[in-house]
This record gives sequence, structure tokens and C-alpha cells, in this order.
Amino acid sequence: MSDVVTVALSKGKLLAPALALFRKAGYLDAGAASFDDRAMVLDAPAAGLSFLMIRPTDVPTYVEYGAADVGVAGKDALLEQQLDVYEPLDLRIGWCRICVAAVDEPERRPRLSSKLRVATKYPNITERYFNERGTPVEIIKLYGSIELAPVVGLADRIVDLVSSGRTLKAHHLRETEMIAESTARLIVNRASLKMKHQKITAMITRLRKSRPAAAGRSAGR
Repeated sequence: MSDVVTVALSKGKLLAPALALFRKAGYLDAGAASFDDRAMVLDAPAAGLSFLMIRPTDVPTYVEYGAADVGVAGKDALLEQQLDVYEPLDLRIGWCRICVAAVDEPERRPRLSSKLRVATKYPNITERYFNERGTPVEIIKLYGSIELAPVVGLADRIVDLVSSGRTLKAHHLRETEMIAESTARLIVNRASLKMKHQKITAMITRLRKSRPAAAGRSAGR
């Protein structure tokens, strides 16, 4: 078994802060913090690491099945997928929140239906949240343009990630409820934790010391 620790990173908004955190922890040189987002693999032989750049929703799966020893994934993905991975550390980067939002028109009458229709890319989180409150819902799974759904009458509500709230305001939506906060988490394959225990526990310690003192509020959506 190779001694190299394979790390799955989320492509997109989390990539740059995650690479910067590994750089601060001493695993990468300065140039790696601006690594090309289109690439798929970054080897760091001096540190004994190999980084995989993959879709955010795929990171937990890569880690659960052992294709990666550790990964950096948003708490939103972990709550949605609920896979069997060890989650030892909140990295305090990529802060946002999972929210319910509706059209910002108090006088607008709801659709005549016994169920609330909710559009989201988080069907499992959404179903659990409304079920716990005893609210019947019809969930519409979307993969993009979530904010348009209530504007055009496709849904009564949306459940989506929000940080600054600017995107909601741009579509005349308002946040009605917050389901959970989300930050990037370090996740670990359970078998890898046993087989590469020394290296992975050392990584956890170094990243814990290098992470921000508190989760920073993003200036994104």
C-alpha cells in the first residue's frame, strides 16, 4: 500500500482557500495556492501528498470508497449525502448557510395546493427539514437556476446555499428560514485512518493549527 496520502479537493469556490490552507500548513509551496482549476491532479511528493480536483458533490463519495484518503467537502454536501466518513475537523473556510427562501411579495397569494412545492438541489436536506416540522412538501430537484423557480411559479419556496444574500435580492427573493450553517470540513476514509494513521493524524493537527480563528463570512451568493 502506498504511503502517499491522497486528498480530494472541491473544484470551484473552495479550491483556492483549501490550497491556501494546505500551503499555510506546510504541505505546498506558494505557487500551488493558485493552481489551475481545470487540472485534475496535483502531486506534492515532498509532502507525501497527491491532490485530486473533483466536483464538490463527488468528494464525499471518493473518500467513502477509498479512492481518496481524505477530502475537503462542504457541510452541505455531507448533510445531503450522509455517507460513512470520519469528520474530524471544521476547516472554517467556505462559510455559507442552507436556507429556505420565497418571493419577496407578502401580498402574493400561494398556490392552491395541499403541499408546499419546494425546488432545490438538496432534496434529502429539504425533505428532512419539512418532515420534522410536519409540513407536507412536494420536492422538485433542480441542478441550477434555483432562484428562478418561485419567480416563474414552478415552486413556492427554494432551499439553497446563501452567503451574502445578493443573489436572492437580485431575484426579489427573501430568506424565510435558515436550516443550517455550512463550512468546509476535513473528512477521512475510515480504513485509511487506520492504515495511514500517523500521517493523517499529523495532517489533522497541522490543519487545525493553520485554519482561521473563526469561519469567515463569504462575499458570494
